[in-house]
Amino acid sequence: MFSSTKTVTSTSSFSEHKEWLGEQIAEADYVLIGAGAGLTTAAGIDYAGEDFRREFREWIDRYGITDLYSAGFYPFKTDEERWAMWAKHIWFSRYRTGALPLYKELLKRVDGKDYFVITTNVDGQFEMAGFDAERIFATQGDYCYFQPASGAPKELYHNREWVERALPAIRNCRIPTELIPHTPDGQPVSMNLRCDDTFVEDEHWHRQAQRYSDFVRTASDKRLLLLEFGVGFNTPVIIRFPFEQMATHFPDATLVRFNRDYPQPSLQGVKSLIAFTEDINRIIW
Repeated sequence: MFSSTKTVTSTSSFSEHKEWLGEQIAEADYVLIGAGAGLTTAAGIDYAGEDFRREFREWIDRYGITDLYSAGFYPFKTDEERWAMWAKHIWFSRYRTGALPLYKELLKRVDGKDYFVITTNVDGQFEMAGFDAERIFATQGDYCYFQPASGAPKELYHNREWVERALPAIRNCRIPTELIPHTPDGQPVSMNLRCDDTFVEDEHWHRQAQRYSDFVRTASDKRLLLLEFGVGFNTPVIIRFPFEQMATHFPDATLVRFNRDYPQPSLQGVKSLIAFTEDINRIIW
């Protein structure tokens, strides 16, 4: 394991970097993956790119929406408009592509290792790619779930069937009133995405949080490889800062950071960090 802080920016030795990463994974007793939005962007989903502009042209022209993130907060005047957008949004982000190749390749890299995944992404890519669902902690929710809008009871509802009914019914950026989603007992729903204090942390969420804590505790004095992909400063207290703290305080932990824009450590004293600013695909594949 390395015991230094280094940023790798060269694009001339991808094969060496790939080989080095393979060696680190092979030597590790435990592999902890932390994934932010940059991983899904690298995998091919761009919430403001060409695919977005093609699929959401009607919403862009009608409402001036510029990207999917801000679309989630747009003040639509009616529920029919709001849920038409969400039907399209959920389909685009969760069901359209299936498992992306980069996630499948990442699974191949850690297959057979004692691994765990913590992610702020809400697109379900790790599970779709075949990662063990019991080894994934999606802290911020998942596009595939509705929850009670009030936050109670602490229950989630799969939405794929609703999306498949709502999508073909969209006309002029609206769905029929009878397709506005509700809980089984008729209460309003919202997306299970963390945006305020109504976010539902159900039994599964708490079970995965405990599994994550148990994994970190078990690996704390072992050879731990921290693989951090595309994590910025939107919610750094979930992955970025804790990973740096582990790389600082755990005796045999190495942090490998893939981040084009923010490769350097945020905390002082990080003793074992290798940061890559290169395209994630070039190192993982």
